[in-house]
Amino acid sequence: MTDISAKAAKTKYTWRVVDIVVAALIAVAGGVIFWAWSQGANLISTPLNAVYPPLTGLYAGGWMIPAVLGMLIIRKPGAALFCETVAATGELIMGSQYGTTVLISGVLQGLGAELVFAALVYRKFNLPASLLAGAGAGLFCGLNDSFAPWGWNIAYEAGDKLAYIVFTAVSGAVLAGALSWLATRGLARTGVLASFASRKAATEPVLS
Repeated sequence: MTDISAKAAKTKYTWRVVDIVVAALIAVAGGVIFWAWSQGANLISTPLNAVYPPLTGLYAGGWMIPAVLGMLIIRKPGAALFCETVAATGELIMGSQYGTTVLISGVLQGLGAELVFAALVYRKFNLPASLLAGAGAGLFCGLNDSFAPWGWNIAYEAGDKLAYIVFTAVSGAVLAGALSWLATRGLARTGVLASFASRKAATEPVLS
């Protein structure tokens, strides 16, 4: 029984060709979203800066969608990190205003979401898990922007940095976490996820 269980677990977490293809498609679509989201950043950040600069963190969640959505659909170790990193690479290729730092951001945001799912042993994909993963990505985003040498708000006072990090975590939870969870349930209803463990996402319990 032990050998059978071990083989089942290995099969469950082994990436198939279809997993790689779909993860790549999610990442490519994410790259387009990243690029479009970046174009709108200046339009949103200007009024937010006028009110309170750290509020710009509330816009950040859109850059974290591929990490959470990819994991919710693929449900294999590495999916969040893979999708977010490839999406960031796509944005760079299309011409990112943030230059090569977008790759670092992608890796860190993907890692933030990945660590949450890993802590849950890749067994929880409900709404709380999605919110936490989005918040994890947002947390890493906020820390990167606030403390890395290339961070754009590194000159903020400590209190403003803390506020910004909180806002990026909230944005990640809502925009990346909640929206990705809703999108996965919607896709499951159409039947396009029939080849994945997420095929029953539409009927899975919301909280357990």
